[in-house]
Amino acid sequence: MTVLDGWKNFYVIVGSPAGALIGLQFVVITLIAARPIAQADAQTGSAFATPTVVHFGVVLLLSAIANVPWNGVITVAVLWGLVGLCGAVYVVAVARRMRVQRAYQPVFEDWLFHVLLPCAAYIALALSGYLALSHTRPALFLLGAAALLLLFIGIHNAWDAVMYYVFVRSRQEE
Repeated sequence: MTVLDGWKNFYVIVGSPAGALIGLQFVVITLIAARPIAQADAQTGSAFATPTVVHFGVVLLLSAIANVPWNGVITVAVLWGLVGLCGAVYVVAVARRMRVQRAYQPVFEDWLFHVLLPCAAYIALALSGYLALSHTRPALFLLGAAALLLLFIGIHNAWDAVMYYVFVRSRQEE
């Protein structure tokens, strides 16, 4: 029995909604795709919609990695550490996209859920990969917290985007 065996159910519970929400995100995007898209809207999508799908994808990836029958924790720790580092770099790119786009003026909540919290989750993920080499059990809890945080961030951001299109954009078009 490996250290990860006790976490299988957690990652099935976390990964399943992430996969389903990725599909739902594509359904919503398909429904609003019939509307004319300006260049500003495309920039806004890459700043706000794409990161949501990426966060869900990372949770799904972490769940898949955690369910592989590894012989030890070193390989998986390196993988999730790399995912965390790549995610932190990606969040920097998202912050830049948020600043550059002109269709929507981000407020504190946007910066919190699109930059600060994801950055914290990805840094925790990278840190957990490093800690797993000497403190495996606490690192696994940190990994679980990062995955759950990314799932909740994605849920918040997806809901926020839908509410924006339903209540703000549809009213502007009328």
